[in-house]
Amino acid sequence: MLKLMQGIHHFQDNLFSSQRELFERLSKGQTPDALFITCSDSRINPNLITQTEPGELFILRNAGNILPPHGAGLGGEEATIEFATVGLGIKDIIVCGHSHCGAVNALLNPEAIRESMPALHRWLSHADATQRIVEGKYQELAPAALLNVAIQENVLVQLENIRTYPAVALGLARGDLKLHGWVYKIETGQVFGYDPRQSQFVSLAESISEAIPPAARLTDAFAI
Repeated sequence: MLKLMQGIHHFQDNLFSSQRELFERLSKGQTPDALFITCSDSRINPNLITQTEPGELFILRNAGNILPPHGAGLGGEEATIEFATVGLGIKDIIVCGHSHCGAVNALLNPEAIRESMPALHRWLSHADATQRIVEGKYQELAPAALLNVAIQENVLVQLENIRTYPAVALGLARGDLKLHGWVYKIETGQVFGYDPRQSQFVSLAESISEAIPPAARLTDAFAI
C-alpha cells in the first residue's frame, strides 16, 4: 500500500499538474475511440499496449475476458457494452486475450479450481464452448501449445457471445459497429489480430485490423 500511496502523491504533484488541461477537458465528458475488453490479469495494461491517453479507451475487464451470452446472467458485462455502444456511440469493440492466461488454463484444468475457487469455476462455464472446441479439435497438442490455441479460440468464442447482445446486434446490422479479436503476447510485447481472410491471428504490426465476420474460426495451423 505504501507504494500505491507514494504513486498517488507523485501523480498529483507531477503528472496531473503537467496535464491539467487534459483532465479539465475530461471532466466535461468522454468520447472514447474504442471499447477494449480484456482480462483482469495485472500484467495487461491496455493504455500502455495501445499508447492511448485517459479518455481514449473504454475498458471492460474480468477473468478470462469472458462475455456471457445474452440472458445467461445479470453481470455487468452486457450493461457496460450497452452503455459503450448506445450511450457513448463507440464504433469499435476489441476483445483481447493474452498469453499465459490463468483463467483459460483453469478452463482446461477445471479440477485444479473446482473446490478451491468455486466462483471462478462457475464463471468459466461461460467459456464451455472454448473448452469443447479445444478438446475436440486440438487433442494432439502439447500443454503449452494447447493453452496458446485455447486463448485464441476463447477470443473467437467471446466474439460470438457478444453478438447475442441486442445493442451489439443492432449496431452490426446497421453497419455502425465493428468487432476485433486480438491476443497480446506478454513476453514479446506483440499484439496479434484475427485475420478473417487467413482464419488466423497475425501480427498487427504487419497487417491492418479487420472486422470479424460471424462464426470466425481458426485454421488447424495457428499463428502464435
